[in-house]
Amino acid sequence: MKHQDRRSFLKLSLGGLPVIYAHSIPVGINLLIEDDPALFSGMKGKHPDMVMLNDRPLNAEAPAHLLNESVTSAERMFVRNNGLPPSDIDLDKWTLVIEGESAEQRIELSLQELKSNFKTQTLQLTLECGGNGRSEFDPPAKGNQWSIGAVACPEWTGVSLRDVLERAGIKPSARYIGYYGKDLHLSGDKDKVVISRGVPIKKALEEESLIAWAMNGEDLPLQHGYPLRLVFGGWPASCSGKWLHKIVIRDQVHDGPKMGGQSYRVPCDPVAPGSKVEDEDMCIIESMPVKSLITSPMTGAVVTQPRLSISGKAWAGDFSVKELMYSIDFGQSWIPCKLSPAANRLAWQRWEAEVELPSKGYYEIWAKATDENGKSQPMLIPGWNPKGYLNNACHRIAVKYVS
Repeated sequence: MKHQDRRSFLKLSLGGLPVIYAHSIPVGINLLIEDDPALFSGMKGKHPDMVMLNDRPLNAEAPAHLLNESVTSAERMFVRNNGLPPSDIDLDKWTLVIEGESAEQRIELSLQELKSNFKTQTLQLTLECGGNGRSEFDPPAKGNQWSIGAVACPEWTGVSLRDVLERAGIKPSARYIGYYGKDLHLSGDKDKVVISRGVPIKKALEEESLIAWAMNGEDLPLQHGYPLRLVFGGWPASCSGKWLHKIVIRDQVHDGPKMGGQSYRVPCDPVAPGSKVEDEDMCIIESMPVKSLITSPMTGAVVTQPRLSISGKAWAGDFSVKELMYSIDFGQSWIPCKLSPAANRLAWQRWEAEVELPSKGYYEIWAKATDENGKSQPMLIPGWNPKGYLNNACHRIAVKYVS
């Protein structure tokens, strides 16, 4: 839904919803229902309001109102797959290999060795698809047409990636790490790598970079990487490889599938919408931009009182959010919200406010976050890019105040 397409926005937001009271949350509107449970196997159930973009590979997102939880539950977490989850998982035989030209030695660890020989930690970390918001770009960009729900912030339990890499030994030449998972290519070719991305060694060695086996205190759901995955909070979720079985320590930028060409890259310099950009003029996405969502009430609320409670989430890649403001007059004026600190670095932050609607009628509530470096969300869609990445335009919801 494009920000400039107000007619479509109004139709989605207000069509046919019942009157509710100002301090309640509207009953869920089912944007797209897919009732085949086999498509969502390994998700530990799915919320009925989840929106499925495609089924092979499975990609699904949450409407904003499903993300009102402080800690995202498995049934509300977006799914971004490039291939098919492995079907032959044997925990007794699953191992993690660390090798590469910048590793001092090759090591192989069983799941039990990972859990027993390293310090375990639990952190709440934000993952967002690099293409979240792609559907709003004009000219359109190819790829999954995510709206705003390809983001989540569960609790992850595992071990420090740094501790495991240091067990293998890191040579001074190390520049990058890359991962390999056991997902199956859509072609069925077991020897074809689906996706193999990575991060600079500096990011890999951060305290919050995890090799995780649990989400929200339970084993990872299959669709989220069971039995083992990487988690890099604040960076494109494609860096957080699922079904993890090998990490390579590289002396160069990792060159696995979906690292080169235009995958998860944006123009190094601004370009006009619709421009053709050569591969050599594209730069790898690292920290995600500042962003926020209004998660309560759900867009389309019809209220009978002028006072309305609103709340949501805000995050800013590698950084913290220092300010969250809302507007009910299309950005002519902004009012500060109460912003809570993150549970830990790289977790999203909750915000809330009490809105006074001045008179009866239709309103749009906008939210705008500013990070610790002073960078704020744009009100319009930011710089166009061929793959439709990094849309962090202000989120808005529709509200109607009636007697």
